[in-house]
Amino acid sequence: MAFLSYSHDDEKDAAWLHENLEEFRVPKRLVGQLTDMGPVPKRLAPIFRDRHELAAAADLGEEIEEAIAGSRFLIVLCSMSAAQSHWINEEIKCFKRLHREDRVLAVILDGEPFASDIPGREQEECFPPALRFHCDRKGRLTAQRAEPLAADLRDNGDGRHMGLLKTAAGMLGVGLDDLAQREAHRWRRRMILISAASIAGMLVTSGLAYTAIQARDEARDQRREADGLVGFMLGDLREKLEPIGRLDVLDSVAARALAYYESQDKSDLSDAALAQRSRALTLMGQMANTRGDLKGALRRYREAMAGTSEAARRSPNDPQRLFDHAQNVFWVGYIDYQRGNLDRAANAFREYRRLADRMIALAPNKPDYRLERIYADTTLGTVLMDQRHYRAAADLFQQLLGQAEVLVAANPQNLDYQKQRSSALAWLADARENSGQLDEALAHRERQLDLLKQMWAAHPGDVWMKREELATRRSLTRLFASRGQMREAFEQASLNSTVLAFLMKTEPNNTEWVETGAAVSLDQAELQLAAGRTAEAEAAEQTGCAAAQKLAARDLTVAKWRTSLQFKCGIVRVRLALHDGDAAGALVQARQLLALARAGPNPVTRALDGATASLLLGASLKASGQAEAARGAWQAAADAWPKGIEEAPRDLARKAILLDLAGRDSTPIRKRLAAIGYRHPDYLRRIT
Repeated sequence: MAFLSYSHDDEKDAAWLHENLEEFRVPKRLVGQLTDMGPVPKRLAPIFRDRHELAAAADLGEEIEEAIAGSRFLIVLCSMSAAQSHWINEEIKCFKRLHREDRVLAVILDGEPFASDIPGREQEECFPPALRFHCDRKGRLTAQRAEPLAADLRDNGDGRHMGLLKTAAGMLGVGLDDLAQREAHRWRRRMILISAASIAGMLVTSGLAYTAIQARDEARDQRREADGLVGFMLGDLREKLEPIGRLDVLDSVAARALAYYESQDKSDLSDAALAQRSRALTLMGQMANTRGDLKGALRRYREAMAGTSEAARRSPNDPQRLFDHAQNVFWVGYIDYQRGNLDRAANAFREYRRLADRMIALAPNKPDYRLERIYADTTLGTVLMDQRHYRAAADLFQQLLGQAEVLVAANPQNLDYQKQRSSALAWLADARENSGQLDEALAHRERQLDLLKQMWAAHPGDVWMKREELATRRSLTRLFASRGQMREAFEQASLNSTVLAFLMKTEPNNTEWVETGAAVSLDQAELQLAAGRTAEAEAAEQTGCAAAQKLAARDLTVAKWRTSLQFKCGIVRVRLALHDGDAAGALVQARQLLALARAGPNPVTRALDGATASLLLGASLKASGQAEAARGAWQAAADAWPKGIEEAPRDLARKAILLDLAGRDSTPIRKRLAAIGYRHPDYLRRIT
């Protein structure tokens, strides 16, 4: 009857759809009717699941092709994973070659159809290429856009039940109303039976009323006790475990808490119980995010947000309900931020800020809500940084630092206020650095490091301080190297390794530590190359690139894992190959680097990374004896350099080197770099 094509990541959804389609009962009045799909059958079975019923193979193989050839329909479960699957694409092409295209039915699980046409959102595409385009008579894909029939199982789409009916209607060749009408008939019959049973049951239950009242009181007491226990798990216990970096211990606790609430009738849960359920989901989302499971994290955040949204709707003037909802709004936006969807992330962060403003209006004397506004503005500032609006970001972070200073002055012992002051200093330092104010950036980072030492002395064991120390020392390493102070840069790099080892020992499965560890190793490789220590640079490159590859394999939707870390790794590899005299190897790596740059998350990043890759490609071509080709690569990169953007000092340094190699005047840029005190060894020696 049908062939079900899906990604291994979507196996649970495939099993659900498979089971429900095979058990689907076609209305008797429709059976035998002649439609465009032929006579309406009694059942939709059999449904063929390739990954369930066949062993793994190197290609589609005769058995799968025979199964596709013998199927009247192809059902494609569409998700971001499916869109990347080579085998799903081949199965669609095979089916289209053998059957009518209108018998390909799409079922959307996540992502967005045709998102690949939207700049910056390409990774959200859920339709494989063979689904998006028509085939010619020989089964070859054309450039003509296809509009496949699609059911949407997402909560904000058709939902599971209606999506199932829509898929069944497509297979039967009948209207959705024909099947929906059947569901209405079944519902009415069920209501009649229930009503009759209720009348009979009333006679019985009246005699059991006293027993029921006793049971109700006992259940209420048990629920009150359980709610208190769950509250402790998600409150006090979390507060004790989070500072020591052991939220993983809460994994099973949160799962049990959620299982407890799942066993209850949600319509019978109190507002407080519903709020606790949402907090449990949010916690589970955070833990999934920490392990690098963004898809699982987003599912939990959205489910939690649905609950907190309803709670806020019921009590729009309760600031605590708004607070709970704001947390989930932030986390959903943060997933977009991680995936490089900056516009969507900014929209979520602006909604987060609106909720914070509402909290302040309702409870103006509560400082914690003012802190939420600072958090919201900080997240918007990070987006400004990624969009390269450095001066605007610096102005915003300067204001936030002033607000945090006021909070600390009013309550010096409040650890949350102290942490926010530290974070504001960190972001302000980065904004100043990228604006070319190296001295101010260095002063902010050194002050932050002193504050972190004081906080650690007062709260030893809080891993948040060590995480911030790691970021601070990375920044100091970079700033000292930018000023040509290599001894100080190496001191900070060495201390950074010690802090990273502490964090990895505390929570080895935390992908934030793994990501930072990869970046730290690649920082060290670049630092060693600047100092001419190639053996040490090669060892650091191997460690950093291995970690970066593992992260990319874990989830390709994370922008940093997919492009940024891989790009940094490629830069070091090209430079090492050039140093070793391996011109051919450098050329291969440089071309791969250029391809990676072209897949960057936004146009400005693509252009700047493309210029860096072309810089190294030209050096590799020159080392291969292709001087004219090298000069052409440099000139093309200089021509493609983006106009009208804010350039960080490291960008200006690369631009100056590129202009020199292209035979153009770099004097204005070099004067500007000299004025801000930029003296990185690579720049001074014009190393590519």
